[in-house]
Amino acid sequence: MSDLRDLYQELILDHQKNPRNFGELPDANHHANGFNPLCGDKISLDFNTDENGLIHDIRFHGSGCAISKASASMMTMALKGKTIPEADALFQVFHHLVLGNLVTEEQIEHLGRLKVFQGIRDYPSRVKCASLPWHTFKAALNHNSKTITTDSDNDSVN
Repeated sequence: MSDLRDLYQELILDHQKNPRNFGELPDANHHANGFNPLCGDKISLDFNTDENGLIHDIRFHGSGCAISKASASMMTMALKGKTIPEADALFQVFHHLVLGNLVTEEQIEHLGRLKVFQGIRDYPSRVKCASLPWHTFKAALNHNSKTITTDSDNDSVN
């Protein structure tokens, strides 16, 4: 199990040091900002969808801890090319995973590399770090121009 934890840690650190899809997307048709006051994570998320709801490009920028930045990087990779319903389903499973709610093995496998965040549930203060990019995605999807934060007790933004 230690080898598996080391592999997960390496994957998170790789995405923190070399984030994928990092930068601004000037012509985005969806945008939102997120903030985690607990550790100071700040994220701006931009993405484009077409008339069928397919996510063509998605980018993030900002600063934050390794968990937050890796989650944003891996999220953008997972969501690019997905439809809005597919992205929403991924959000739901990921959110349940990091909160430690019941998630089936099939759902965990559907997450692909995002399953590295499964251990976050054991560190409640880090759940908000991992979920900030996802809540920011939901805010952008809903065209919420208000900066979302993770300071609510329920860790939920709709």
